[in-house]
Amino acid sequence: MISYGKQSIDKSDIEAVIDVLKGDWLTQGPAVEIFEDDLKSYFGSKHSCVVANGTAALHLVGIALEWSENDIIITSPLTFLATANSIIYSNATPDFVDVDPKTFTLDPNLLEDKIKQYESAGKKVKAVIGVDFAGHPCDWSSLKTLSRKFEFQLINDNCHAMGSSINSDKQYAVKYADVVTQSYHPVKNITSGEGGAVLTNNRSLDEKIRRYRTHGIEKEESKLKRIGPWYYEMNDVGFNYRCTDFQCALGSNQLKKLDLFVLSRQKISSQYNSLFKNHEMLTIPHVNENIGHSYHLYPLLINFDGINISKRDFFYKMRSEGINLQVHYIPIHLQPYYKKNFGFQFGDFPISEKIYSSEVSLPIYHDLSSKNVNKVANTILKNI
Repeated sequence: MISYGKQSIDKSDIEAVIDVLKGDWLTQGPAVEIFEDDLKSYFGSKHSCVVANGTAALHLVGIALEWSENDIIITSPLTFLATANSIIYSNATPDFVDVDPKTFTLDPNLLEDKIKQYESAGKKVKAVIGVDFAGHPCDWSSLKTLSRKFEFQLINDNCHAMGSSINSDKQYAVKYADVVTQSYHPVKNITSGEGGAVLTNNRSLDEKIRRYRTHGIEKEESKLKRIGPWYYEMNDVGFNYRCTDFQCALGSNQLKKLDLFVLSRQKISSQYNSLFKNHEMLTIPHVNENIGHSYHLYPLLINFDGINISKRDFFYKMRSEGINLQVHYIPIHLQPYYKKNFGFQFGDFPISEKIYSSEVSLPIYHDLSSKNVNKVANTILKNI
Protein backbone atom coordinates (compact mmCIF):
# COMPACT_ATOMS: atom_id res chain seq x y z
CA MET A 1 0.00 0.00 0.00
CA ILE A 2 1.33 3.43 -0.97
CA SER A 3 0.40 5.78 1.87
CA TYR A 4 -0.18 9.52 1.52
CA GLY A 5 2.58 10.22 4.07
CA LYS A 6 5.45 8.38 5.70
CA GLN A 7 8.55 9.06 7.76
CA SER A 8 12.06 8.48 6.42
CA ILE A 9 14.34 6.84 8.99
CA ASP A 10 17.90 5.81 8.12
CA LYS A 11 20.84 4.27 9.95
CA SER A 12 22.07 7.61 11.31
CA ASP A 13 18.64 8.26 12.91
CA ILE A 14 18.68 4.86 14.57
CA GLU A 15 22.23 5.34 15.84
CA ALA A 16 21.35 8.76 17.28
CA VAL A 17 18.50 7.23 19.29
CA ILE A 18 20.58 4.24 20.39
CA ASP A 19 23.32 6.55 21.67
CA VAL A 20 20.80 8.22 23.98
CA LEU A 21 19.32 4.91 25.11
CA LYS A 22 22.81 3.77 26.10
CA GLY A 23 23.42 6.92 28.10
CA ASP A 24 22.26 8.18 31.48
CA TRP A 25 19.42 10.44 30.32
CA LEU A 26 16.13 9.37 28.78
CA THR A 27 14.19 12.58 29.42
CA GLN A 28 15.09 16.23 30.05
CA GLY A 29 18.76 15.61 29.39
CA PRO A 30 21.32 17.19 27.06
CA ALA A 31 19.65 16.03 23.81
CA VAL A 32 16.67 18.30 24.55
CA GLU A 33 18.84 21.40 24.76
CA ILE A 34 20.80 20.36 21.66
CA PHE A 35 17.59 19.99 19.65
CA GLU A 36 16.35 23.36 20.87
CA ASP A 37 19.63 24.96 19.81
CA ASP A 38 19.44 23.25 16.42
CA LEU A 39 15.92 24.57 15.91
CA LYS A 40 16.99 28.11 16.80
CA SER A 41 19.85 27.89 14.33
CA TYR A 42 17.76 26.59 11.42
CA PHE A 43 14.62 28.69 11.93
CA GLY A 44 16.33 31.84 13.20
CA SER A 45 14.51 32.26 16.50
CA LYS A 46 16.06 33.61 19.68
CA HIS A 47 14.22 31.01 21.74
CA SER A 48 12.96 27.47 21.21
CA CYS A 49 11.10 25.22 23.62
CA VAL A 50 10.59 21.57 22.66
CA VAL A 51 7.33 20.00 23.85
CA ALA A 52 5.41 16.73 23.67
CA ASN A 53 3.59 17.40 20.37
CA GLY A 54 2.21 20.13 18.15
CA THR A 55 -1.09 20.26 20.02
CA ALA A 56 0.76 20.86 23.30
CA ALA A 57 2.65 23.68 21.59
CA LEU A 58 -0.60 25.37 20.58
CA HIS A 59 -2.10 24.86 24.04
CA LEU A 60 0.92 26.38 25.76
CA VAL A 61 0.85 29.38 23.44
CA GLY A 62 -2.73 30.15 24.46
CA ILE A 63 -1.80 29.90 28.14
CA ALA A 64 1.33 32.02 27.75
CA LEU A 65 -0.54 34.69 25.76
CA GLU A 66 -3.15 34.71 28.53
CA TRP A 67 -6.20 33.89 26.43
CA SER A 68 -9.31 33.68 28.57
CA GLU A 69 -13.09 33.73 28.53
CA ASN A 70 -14.59 36.31 26.14
CA ASP A 71 -11.35 36.59 24.13
CA ILE A 72 -11.95 36.12 20.39
CA ILE A 73 -9.31 34.11 18.50
CA ILE A 74 -9.55 33.78 14.72
CA THR A 75 -8.06 31.04 12.58
CA SER A 76 -8.67 29.15 9.34
CA PRO A 77 -11.47 26.58 9.09
CA LEU A 78 -9.23 24.57 6.75
CA THR A 79 -6.82 23.07 9.26
CA PHE A 80 -6.52 20.20 11.71
CA LEU A 81 -8.76 20.26 14.78
CA ALA A 82 -5.89 21.06 17.13
CA THR A 83 -5.53 24.61 15.80
CA ALA A 84 -9.05 25.55 16.85
CA ASN A 85 -9.25 23.21 19.86
CA SER A 86 -6.29 25.02 21.43
CA ILE A 87 -8.45 28.14 21.58
CA ILE A 88 -11.12 26.27 23.52
CA TYR A 89 -8.51 24.91 25.94
CA SER A 90 -8.07 28.50 27.13
CA ASN A 91 -11.83 29.06 27.40
CA ALA A 92 -11.58 31.63 24.61
CA THR A 93 -13.99 31.89 21.68
CA PRO A 94 -12.90 30.48 18.30
CA ASP A 95 -13.99 32.06 15.05
CA PHE A 96 -12.91 31.55 11.46
CA VAL A 97 -12.08 33.47 8.33
CA ASP A 98 -12.21 31.80 4.95
CA VAL A 99 -9.13 31.03 2.87
CA ASP A 100 -7.68 32.32 -0.36
CA PRO A 101 -8.99 30.03 -3.14
CA LYS A 102 -5.51 29.64 -4.66
CA THR A 103 -3.17 29.23 -1.68
CA PHE A 104 -5.72 27.77 0.80
CA THR A 105 -4.27 30.09 3.47
CA LEU A 106 -6.04 32.76 5.52
CA ASP A 107 -7.41 35.57 3.32
CA PRO A 108 -6.16 38.91 4.76
CA ASN A 109 -8.99 40.89 3.15
CA LEU A 110 -11.66 38.68 4.69
CA LEU A 111 -9.80 38.84 8.00
CA GLU A 112 -9.88 42.65 7.99
CA ASP A 113 -13.59 42.58 7.21
CA LYS A 114 -14.25 40.20 10.11
CA ILE A 115 -12.21 42.32 12.55
CA LYS A 116 -14.11 45.44 11.51
CA GLN A 117 -17.41 43.62 12.05
CA TYR A 118 -16.35 42.79 15.58
CA GLU A 119 -15.20 46.36 16.21
CA SER A 120 -18.54 47.75 15.02
CA ALA A 121 -20.14 45.51 17.64
CA GLY A 122 -17.80 46.84 20.33
CA LYS A 123 -15.63 43.70 20.42
CA LYS A 124 -11.90 43.22 19.88
CA VAL A 125 -10.08 40.29 18.33
CA LYS A 126 -7.37 39.09 20.72
CA ALA A 127 -5.29 36.90 18.38
CA VAL A 128 -5.08 35.36 14.91
CA ILE A 129 -3.57 31.96 14.10
CA GLY A 130 -2.37 31.67 10.51
CA VAL A 131 -1.85 28.18 9.09
CA ASP A 132 0.81 27.64 6.41
CA PHE A 133 -1.38 25.12 4.61
CA ALA A 134 0.34 22.16 2.92
CA GLY A 135 3.66 24.03 3.03
CA HIS A 136 2.56 27.28 1.35
CA PRO A 137 3.15 30.19 3.76
CA CYS A 138 0.36 32.65 4.48
CA ASP A 139 0.53 36.21 3.21
CA TRP A 140 2.46 37.06 6.36
CA SER A 141 3.34 40.59 5.30
CA SER A 142 -0.35 41.48 5.09
CA LEU A 143 -1.17 39.61 8.31
CA LYS A 144 1.60 41.48 10.12
CA THR A 145 0.30 44.80 8.85
CA LEU A 146 -3.16 43.93 10.13
CA SER A 147 -1.79 42.84 13.51
CA ARG A 148 -0.18 46.24 13.96
CA LYS A 149 -3.26 48.11 12.73
CA PHE A 150 -5.73 46.26 14.95
CA GLU A 151 -3.32 45.29 17.76
CA PHE A 152 -3.86 41.54 17.88
CA GLN A 153 -1.42 38.75 18.70
CA LEU A 154 -0.15 36.86 15.65
CA ILE A 155 0.60 33.13 15.76
CA ASN A 156 2.01 30.94 13.00
CA ASP A 157 0.83 27.34 13.00
CA ASN A 158 3.90 26.31 11.03
CA CYS A 159 3.49 22.52 11.23
CA HIS A 160 3.09 22.11 7.46
CA ALA A 161 5.80 24.50 6.36
CA MET A 162 9.13 23.48 7.87
CA GLY A 163 11.64 24.17 5.12
CA SER A 164 9.37 26.59 3.25
CA SER A 165 10.53 30.09 2.42
CA ILE A 166 9.33 33.59 1.59
CA ASN A 167 11.66 35.49 -0.73
CA SER A 168 14.21 32.66 -0.25
CA ASP A 169 14.15 33.17 3.52
CA LYS A 170 13.54 29.93 5.46
CA GLN A 171 13.56 31.87 8.71
CA TYR A 172 10.52 33.96 7.82
CA ALA A 173 8.16 32.57 10.47
CA VAL A 174 9.54 34.28 13.58
CA LYS A 175 10.09 37.52 11.67
CA TYR A 176 6.36 37.98 11.17
CA ALA A 177 4.60 36.08 13.97
CA ASP A 178 4.89 36.73 17.70
CA VAL A 179 5.12 33.00 18.26
CA VAL A 180 5.46 29.92 16.02
CA THR A 181 4.33 26.35 16.67
CA GLN A 182 5.63 23.20 15.01
CA SER A 183 4.84 19.48 15.02
CA TYR A 184 7.19 16.58 14.35
CA HIS A 185 4.57 13.88 13.81
CA PRO A 186 5.80 11.13 11.42
CA VAL A 187 3.99 12.51 8.36
CA LYS A 188 5.54 15.97 8.78
CA ASN A 189 8.68 17.03 6.89
CA ILE A 190 10.83 15.90 9.83
CA THR A 191 9.87 13.68 12.73
CA SER A 192 10.78 12.94 16.32
CA GLY A 193 8.01 10.33 16.58
CA GLU A 194 5.71 12.73 18.33
CA GLY A 195 7.04 16.05 19.54
CA GLY A 196 6.68 19.72 18.76
CA ALA A 197 8.13 23.10 19.61
CA VAL A 198 7.33 26.73 20.30
CA LEU A 199 9.64 29.25 18.64
CA THR A 200 9.71 32.95 19.50
CA ASN A 201 11.94 36.00 19.76
CA ASN A 202 10.14 37.04 22.96
CA ARG A 203 12.09 36.00 26.05
CA SER A 204 9.16 36.45 28.42
CA LEU A 205 6.93 34.19 26.34
CA ASP A 206 9.63 31.54 26.17
CA GLU A 207 10.03 31.60 29.97
CA LYS A 208 6.29 31.10 30.40
CA ILE A 209 6.20 28.25 27.90
CA ARG A 210 9.06 26.51 29.70
CA ARG A 211 7.38 26.90 33.05
CA TYR A 212 4.01 25.61 31.86
CA ARG A 213 5.72 22.74 30.03
CA THR A 214 6.80 21.28 33.38
CA HIS A 215 3.79 21.48 35.72
CA GLY A 216 4.24 25.22 36.33
CA ILE A 217 7.33 24.53 38.42
CA GLU A 218 9.76 27.38 39.14
CA LYS A 219 13.20 27.11 40.69
CA GLU A 220 14.83 30.33 41.87
CA GLU A 221 18.57 30.19 42.50
CA SER A 222 18.34 32.34 45.66
CA LYS A 223 15.75 30.05 47.22
CA LEU A 224 17.68 26.93 46.26
CA LYS A 225 20.70 28.26 48.14
CA ARG A 226 18.63 29.38 51.14
CA ILE A 227 16.29 26.38 51.47
CA GLY A 228 17.97 23.54 49.63
CA PRO A 229 18.73 22.19 46.13
CA TRP A 230 15.50 20.16 46.09
CA TYR A 231 13.23 23.18 46.47
CA TYR A 232 10.70 24.34 43.87
CA GLU A 233 7.46 26.30 43.78
CA MET A 234 4.30 26.16 41.67
CA ASN A 235 2.53 29.49 41.30
CA ASP A 236 0.43 28.51 38.25
CA VAL A 237 -1.01 25.21 37.06
CA GLY A 238 1.13 23.69 34.34
CA PHE A 239 1.29 20.43 32.41
CA ASN A 240 3.58 17.53 31.69
CA TYR A 241 4.29 18.51 28.08
CA ARG A 242 7.95 17.54 28.06
CA CYS A 243 9.72 15.73 25.24
CA THR A 244 12.16 12.83 25.75
CA ASP A 245 15.87 12.84 25.03
CA PHE A 246 15.68 10.03 22.49
CA GLN A 247 12.92 11.87 20.61
CA CYS A 248 15.05 15.01 20.56
CA ALA A 249 18.10 13.06 19.35
CA LEU A 250 15.98 11.80 16.46
CA GLY A 251 14.68 15.33 15.85
CA SER A 252 18.17 16.83 15.67
CA ASN A 253 19.33 14.20 13.21
CA GLN A 254 16.22 14.63 11.07
CA LEU A 255 16.67 18.40 11.02
CA LYS A 256 20.06 17.93 9.37
CA LYS A 257 18.21 16.34 6.43
CA LEU A 258 15.27 18.75 6.21
CA ASP A 259 16.57 20.51 3.09
CA LEU A 260 17.07 17.13 1.40
CA PHE A 261 13.58 16.01 2.39
CA VAL A 262 12.04 19.22 1.04
CA LEU A 263 13.95 18.88 -2.23
CA SER A 264 12.57 15.34 -2.63
CA ARG A 265 9.03 16.59 -2.03
CA GLN A 266 9.50 19.40 -4.54
CA LYS A 267 10.71 16.92 -7.17
CA ILE A 268 7.72 14.68 -6.54
CA SER A 269 5.36 17.64 -6.81
CA SER A 270 6.96 18.66 -10.10
CA GLN A 271 6.43 15.15 -11.43
CA TYR A 272 2.77 15.23 -10.40
CA ASN A 273 2.37 18.69 -11.92
CA SER A 274 3.71 17.58 -15.28
CA LEU A 275 1.34 14.61 -15.37
CA PHE A 276 -1.77 16.53 -14.30
CA LYS A 277 -1.36 20.09 -15.59
CA ASN A 278 -3.27 19.67 -18.86
CA HIS A 279 -6.25 17.79 -17.45
CA GLU A 280 -9.35 19.98 -17.31
CA MET A 281 -10.87 18.11 -14.37
CA LEU A 282 -7.75 18.53 -12.18
CA THR A 283 -6.26 21.58 -10.46
CA ILE A 284 -2.66 21.31 -9.27
CA PRO A 285 -1.41 23.27 -6.23
CA HIS A 286 -0.83 26.97 -6.82
CA VAL A 287 2.45 28.49 -5.61
CA ASN A 288 3.00 32.25 -5.41
CA GLU A 289 6.14 33.57 -7.12
CA ASN A 290 7.97 34.54 -3.93
CA ILE A 291 7.26 31.25 -2.17
CA GLY A 292 9.45 28.19 -1.65
CA HIS A 293 6.85 25.46 -1.07
CA SER A 294 7.92 22.57 1.18
CA TYR A 295 5.01 20.28 0.17
CA HIS A 296 4.07 18.66 3.43
CA LEU A 297 0.99 17.87 1.37
CA TYR A 298 0.20 17.68 -2.32
CA PRO A 299 -3.46 18.84 -2.42
CA LEU A 300 -4.95 17.97 -5.79
CA LEU A 301 -8.42 19.32 -6.63
CA ILE A 302 -10.64 16.96 -8.62
CA ASN A 303 -13.88 18.19 -10.20
CA PHE A 304 -16.02 15.28 -9.03
CA ASP A 305 -19.14 17.01 -10.39
CA GLY A 306 -17.67 16.70 -13.87
CA ILE A 307 -16.69 13.03 -13.78
CA ASN A 308 -18.59 9.77 -13.40
CA ILE A 309 -17.35 8.75 -9.96
CA SER A 310 -18.06 10.12 -6.49
CA LYS A 311 -15.28 11.13 -4.12
CA ARG A 312 -16.17 8.23 -1.83
CA ASP A 313 -16.09 5.64 -4.62
CA PHE A 314 -12.90 7.16 -6.01
CA PHE A 315 -11.16 6.70 -2.63
CA TYR A 316 -12.23 3.07 -2.38
CA LYS A 317 -11.19 2.41 -5.97
CA MET A 318 -7.73 3.88 -5.36
CA ARG A 319 -7.39 1.85 -2.17
CA SER A 320 -8.28 -1.34 -4.03
CA GLU A 321 -5.33 -0.61 -6.32
CA GLY A 322 -2.90 -0.17 -3.44
CA ILE A 323 -2.98 3.62 -3.04
CA ASN A 324 -4.11 5.21 0.23
CA LEU A 325 -5.16 8.84 -0.22
CA GLN A 326 -6.26 11.38 2.39
CA VAL A 327 -8.29 14.61 2.63
CA HIS A 328 -7.11 17.85 4.27
CA TYR A 329 -9.39 18.86 5.82
CA ILE A 330 -13.01 18.55 6.83
CA PRO A 331 -13.60 22.24 7.62
CA ILE A 332 -13.67 22.62 11.39
CA HIS A 333 -16.87 24.67 11.46
CA LEU A 334 -18.72 21.64 10.07
CA GLN A 335 -17.78 19.42 13.02
CA PRO A 336 -20.77 18.65 15.29
CA TYR A 337 -19.10 20.16 18.37
CA TYR A 338 -18.48 23.50 16.66
CA LYS A 339 -21.93 23.60 15.12
CA LYS A 340 -23.60 22.80 18.44
CA ASN A 341 -21.55 25.08 20.69
CA PHE A 342 -20.79 28.04 18.42
CA GLY A 343 -23.63 28.04 15.91
CA PHE A 344 -21.59 27.45 12.76
CA GLN A 345 -23.37 25.92 9.79
CA PHE A 346 -22.83 24.80 6.24
CA GLY A 347 -22.35 27.80 3.96
CA ASP A 348 -20.50 29.94 6.51
CA PHE A 349 -17.13 29.53 4.77
CA PRO A 350 -17.89 28.52 1.19
CA ILE A 351 -14.33 28.55 -0.16
CA SER A 352 -13.11 26.07 2.45
CA GLU A 353 -16.21 23.96 1.88
CA LYS A 354 -15.64 23.92 -1.89
CA ILE A 355 -12.00 22.94 -1.41
CA TYR A 356 -13.07 20.12 0.91
CA SER A 357 -15.51 18.78 -1.68
CA SER A 358 -12.77 18.35 -4.28
CA GLU A 359 -9.45 18.13 -2.40
CA VAL A 360 -7.47 14.88 -2.39
CA SER A 361 -4.04 14.63 -0.73
CA LEU A 362 -1.71 12.48 -2.82
CA PRO A 363 1.22 10.40 -1.55
CA ILE A 364 4.29 12.56 -1.05
CA TYR A 365 7.32 11.71 1.08
CA HIS A 366 11.10 11.43 0.75
CA ASP A 367 11.27 7.71 -0.07
CA LEU A 368 8.46 7.70 -2.63
CA SER A 369 9.98 6.47 -5.88
CA SER A 370 9.44 8.07 -9.27
CA LYS A 371 7.92 4.76 -10.40
CA ASN A 372 5.31 4.92 -7.64
CA VAL A 373 4.59 8.59 -8.35
CA ASN A 374 3.78 7.54 -11.92
CA LYS A 375 1.65 4.70 -10.59
CA VAL A 376 -0.36 7.08 -8.38
CA ALA A 377 -0.84 9.61 -11.19
CA ASN A 378 -1.73 7.06 -13.85
CA THR A 379 -4.18 5.30 -11.53
CA ILE A 380 -5.90 8.62 -10.84
CA LEU A 381 -6.10 9.46 -14.53
CA LYS A 382 -7.49 6.01 -15.29
CA ASN A 383 -10.28 6.38 -12.72
CA ILE A 384 -11.59 9.87 -13.37
